[in-house]
Amino acid sequence: MEMHGTELISFKIISAVGTARSYYIDAIQKAKSSLWDEAQNLIQQGDKAFAEGHQAHMCLLTQEAGTPQSAVDLLLVHAEDQLMSAESFKILAGEFIALYKRIEK
Repeated sequence: MEMHGTELISFKIISAVGTARSYYIDAIQKAKSSLWDEAQNLIQQGDKAFAEGHQAHMCLLTQEAGTPQSAVDLLLVHAEDQLMSAESFKILAGEFIALYKRIEK
């Protein structure tokens, strides 16, 4: 079964932001162990993966902006949910890292 169009882009979003979320969670674990450089490196890797997913999402939004009303695509809804989840993990990772640094002082 060959994927194309919205389906392929949705899977690209899910894959990229899933990777980003994993990096952000790993960064929290490194910060918990006071491995600040490693935590920061993981955040940067997560940001790169997140940017890939965000870019794919923006492409879909741009495509859809010029078309008439389209049907709801459940896979795309899931991809957008994963995108928002990864963004939340990024914010939480930053907060946890700052907190661990503060505790260590």
